[in-house]
Amino acid sequence: MTLVVDLPGLLTLLQDQGRPGLGHLGVSRSGAFDRTALRQANLILGNQPGAAALEALGGGLALRAEAPVIVSVTGAVGAITIDGAPAAYGRAVPLGRGQRLGIGSPNTGLRAYIGVSGGFQVPPELGSRSTDTLAGLGPAPLAAGDRLDVGVRQPTPDLEDVPPLGRSAELTLAVAIGPRDDWFAAGAVDLLLESAWQVTPASNRVGVRLAGPPLERSRSEELPSEPCMRGSIQVSADGQPVVFGPDHPVTGGYPVIAVVLDRHTDRLAQAAPGQILRFRRVPQR
Repeated sequence: MTLVVDLPGLLTLLQDQGRPGLGHLGVSRSGAFDRTALRQANLILGNQPGAAALEALGGGLALRAEAPVIVSVTGAVGAITIDGAPAAYGRAVPLGRGQRLGIGSPNTGLRAYIGVSGGFQVPPELGSRSTDTLAGLGPAPLAAGDRLDVGVRQPTPDLEDVPPLGRSAELTLAVAIGPRDDWFAAGAVDLLLESAWQVTPASNRVGVRLAGPPLERSRSEELPSEPCMRGSIQVSADGQPVVFGPDHPVTGGYPVIAVVLDRHTDRLAQAAPGQILRFRRVPQR
């Protein structure tokens, strides 16, 4: 079974649960930015939680079925159509031979996840079918005319519709302070926690770039490169924070003032440009 890409959208990538344990090779885990939405898309279809799905940034995607398939859409919320007629979000939807699935621009959130019963089948690279935009690993972004092979259809479980996860209001992310908060001037941590930070259009899967009051450093010397992780809040030379996403570098030379708790980093996948983020400190033992 095959799905043909009629319209590739702004940026549509194949993603699964990524490549854990390869940091020593200079390869981050990568994988779906919104891991919860990926799991939901697969759960609805009876797939394994980490089966490969499509991560569509900003909508504009259209897929045509060459044989009957079952699909699901989770993550960002926007218009979903089959041959122009509205289709349901968060549930298993049949797509007949020759029918066209359309994913419109999101009203809430930023990235939609499109699963198919049996999962998308492409040759894995270093154990994953994910596209790592920084390392250049995995399949290229979808292009018009691409043909996507689909695995063996799975029994569809009887589930209620999955509710949307996206938030159009301010996002609050829990953070642990450090490890390099001592590289910043007195009051910088308070400024990080008390300010409203705006997501900039320069954000991507490598990092979500924020705009707000500069976080002043107390030390001007260069920091030797240190290991970084998803959720690290690195502060660049202009004092603006960048929150690392799934395709982050495995080391970095700017000081990390805080780290977003892993369970909250999925929320960053749905933070559209212009959205406001706030950080909340969690007690450290």
